[in-house]
This record gives sequence, C-alpha cells and structure tokens, in this order.
Amino acid sequence: MSDELKISRRDFLKNLGMAGVAATAAGSTGLTLAGEVFGSTTSGGVYRRPWWVREVDEPTTGIRWEQIKRVDASRDTLFGNVLGRFATPEENQRLLQVREDLLLERLNSEEPGYTLKDQALENAMRQSRGIIPRSFLGAQWAMTPEQRGVARWEGSPEDAAHIIKVALRQMGAASVGIVHLDERTRKLIYAVDTDGKRIEFEDVEQAYETEDKRVIPNRAEWVIVYTVQMSEDALRRAPTKIAEFGTQTSYQRGLLVQNGLQEFLRGLGYQGLGEQTLNGLGIAPALAVMAGLGELSRQNRVITPEYGPMVRVFKLVTDLPLAADRPIDAGITRFCKTCKKCAEACPPSALSFDTEPGWEPVGEWSNPGHQAWFENSLRCRRFWYEEAGTNCGICFAVCPFTKQGKSFMHQFVHMQIATAPVINSLTRSMDDAFGYGVRKDPTEWWNLDLPEYGIDTTKGK
Repeated sequence: MSDELKISRRDFLKNLGMAGVAATAAGSTGLTLAGEVFGSTTSGGVYRRPWWVREVDEPTTGIRWEQIKRVDASRDTLFGNVLGRFATPEENQRLLQVREDLLLERLNSEEPGYTLKDQALENAMRQSRGIIPRSFLGAQWAMTPEQRGVARWEGSPEDAAHIIKVALRQMGAASVGIVHLDERTRKLIYAVDTDGKRIEFEDVEQAYETEDKRVIPNRAEWVIVYTVQMSEDALRRAPTKIAEFGTQTSYQRGLLVQNGLQEFLRGLGYQGLGEQTLNGLGIAPALAVMAGLGELSRQNRVITPEYGPMVRVFKLVTDLPLAADRPIDAGITRFCKTCKKCAEACPPSALSFDTEPGWEPVGEWSNPGHQAWFENSLRCRRFWYEEAGTNCGICFAVCPFTKQGKSFMHQFVHMQIATAPVINSLTRSMDDAFGYGVRKDPTEWWNLDLPEYGIDTTKGK
C-alpha cells in the first residue's frame, strides 16, 4: 500500500467532513433535478429505500431497443459445457481434465480452501441441488382455488405486488422487483433456453411444454425478479471451494424460493413459469436492472444498493397482473467509472478498464444494443478451469459496495456515491486505505461465528 493511502481513521473522518460539504451541495442539486426527495418505494409499498436511491425512467446505462435481439442461450452464452461453441470439443475436454488434475493436486497438498473438507462441503451443496425439482411449469402440487371450490384471488396490481413481495421475502428472497413484458422487454426473455428448447409466446390460456419448446401465454405479461444473498464471508475466500460453496448455497436457496413462488401463485389461481435450467428463461442482469433491483456495473453484473454484488438473480413469468417497478439511480454506475477496483483485481484481466461503458460487444456471447463494460468471458472461464479449479468471484469480493455495514460511516459513503460523484476517487482511495477487498484466509472460515447460511438477513432493511 502506498504511503499516501496509509491514513488513520481520524484523518478519514476529517475527509468525511469535507465529503459531507460536497455531498450536501451536489446532493441538493441532484435531488432537486430529479424531483425526488424521500427516495423510492417499491411497487406494492412493501419497503422504502434510502432517500438517495431514486427511481428513473431509463437505466443508468443506455439501451437501443431496436438493436436488442432475443438470445439463443444454448449457443451464444457460456452457461453450457466449459467454453461451449467458442472452443473445440477437444479443448473443452482438456479444460475439464486440467481442472480435475488441479483439484487433486491441491487436495493432496492440503492447500487451504481446497482440502477434503472444503471440497466435500461444496460438492455436498452442488449435488443436493439436484434432489430438488426444477420446473418451468412448477410441481403443481398446491390446490388451486377451483379445486377448493372458490374463486381465484383478485386484487389491484398494487395489492398483488404487495403480497408477492411479502411472500417472497418470507421465503428467503432478499429483494424483489417487477418488470412488465411489452414489445421491448420481451427481448430479454431467451429465444432458446440454455438447454436448447425454444421459448415462444402464444395466444393460449395455459403455458405448456413439449420436447422442443416452452410456451408462455401472451397474457403472462409480468416478470417477477428476485435476488438471494450470497455469503460475504465465503466469497471473500475466492477463488476456493469455500467461495464456490457460497455460490452453490445461493443457487439452492433460489431454487427453493422458485418452487415456493410457483406453488403460491397456483394457490392464488395463477401461473408461475420459472427457470427450468440454471440461469435459464431470460437475461438476469438486464431484467434486474429493469426491475429496479440495482444498476449495471463494471463487472457487467448487477450491483444492488442493499447488498452490493453479493446476490444471485432469479426470475419467473406470471399472468397475475402486477404493478411494475422502475429502474433506479443510486450512483453505482457513475462510481464504477472511477473505481476500477474489480478490473485491477481480476487475475485473467477479463474486465474492462475503460472509463465509460461502451456499445461494442467484446464477443458473440454479448448481446448488442446496450451500453456496458463488456467482459472477456473466455478469459474468465479459462481461469476457472486452468488456475482456480473453481468458479471465481474475486470481483465481487473486492467491490466497495460489498461492504454493507450498518454504521453511519458506510451509510454516509453510499449517500455520497449517489449524490456527490466529484469525490468518488477519494472514496475508492479510502476503501484501499482500510484494506477492504483483501482476500481472507480460507482456513479461518471454519472457525468463524457465522449466522445461518452465512448471511446477515437484516442487511438492507
């Protein structure tokens, strides 16, 4: 760490005082221009966000809807086998063998984060996820109103959004947003799902599935987008099997939430069409941005005001009429222009160092028509197999937004980022000075006093 970054907490508080003046000046102007003083309330009035999280008409990164196309996720993403079509079958097989050999070598040398107990922990969570059913149509075990001999639930879109969000929070969702499907946002639903089945919209009453397609009724016009927290303590050990365990745990909990939501909607008399495959159905970051859950970041992933990047995003289509949410501006994208900490920490240099997000995709795995810091996904994925032996998550761990402490200092910093971008570089420097984002000892994790699932469920509340 350079000498200019070695400061005391007392000096930091002095800097905060100066920052406060800037924040007051910039913040009052920004809020006046926005016409928002008291922050935003999610549709259904379930919870109010801090005053510096503003609803806006368009996302903070640009979109050219006329250029957006529905994605063939089985062909143009890396959700499949290793590098998918972007490498030969022989190369994909080689990478699988390299990872297997690497994990065995680290197991035999008892490398922290890759010991037998570490690998057994991650594998247990990965395999247990296969026991839980995942379905586009849902298990359909819950009694419908018709089966009960009563009329289905009816209420205003606001009332419907309210009960959906309350139910989801109780099921384990961290945050929930709603997107209305129209001719533009339908483009965010995959044309072909990750397993190769087409996803089509038809003028039918009930959704159905065949050997080669999944059909969404035209009347199903709403996407429920929700997040599940990841364990910060686990991800701070990335890239190890402990960090990958944190990822697998969030996927398992997201699947449990999906199953519960599908049965809840069925019990109300409506359809819930979920992810048949992991990361299926639609573009998670784009839908999360449109649902107001967060902003697109330098990681080319969503960062939320409440949880930073420490979330996984899930989605489900329904025919229950819901009040939609709007995109937000919490200063996150603006901060990413200055920070660049994740790009500096990325071992394979897969993240962009450009100050401004661009319009030109890096590869065919990126959808054109939107502004982003496009990552080199092939470099990222190769690192997983050739060096990490796991998934990664370093970019999540080092992000300044990962810290979501309840102290006034952290809350003040979030307010400053939203209202006084002129001192964003100072904020990044303070993050470095306090040593945040440094990888933690994997061995230490086994002796921590951790909460259930390794997450603090009071964050963001």
